[in-house]
Amino acid sequence: QVQLVESGGGLVQAGGSLRLSCAASGSIFSINAMGWYRQAPGKQRELVAAITSDGGTNYADSVKGRFTISRDNAKNTVYLQMNSLKPEDTAVYSCKMVVRTVWWGNRGDYWGQGTQVTVSS
Repeated sequence: QVQLVESGGGLVQAGGSLRLSCAASGSIFSINAMGWYRQAPGKQRELVAAITSDGGTNYADSVKGRFTISRDNAKNTVYLQMNSLKPEDTAVYSCKMVVRTVWWGNRGDYWGQGTQVTVSS
């Protein structure tokens, strides 16, 4: 089994910053892509940022220049640094990792439990 535990959410004023972390533990052989998604009330879940195993990144247009995704492979952890936060960034943020649990096995998607980010105006 693989568990993803997120931390770092909370309440912040517009213009402020937060850093989210997501650490994976359990039976892990390798982790490919890691990503952060968010879902605001009444809206569909959307990809915020993703990072490949070799460090390639992509971002939603709405967060480019404000958010930075990074990973620490030794710690099986992905981070999301969020700067210049806006009220429209308010959502539940969830991490996802594509994990291979054994070398001969298939990769599977694993999700964190989600953390609330609220940006006040």
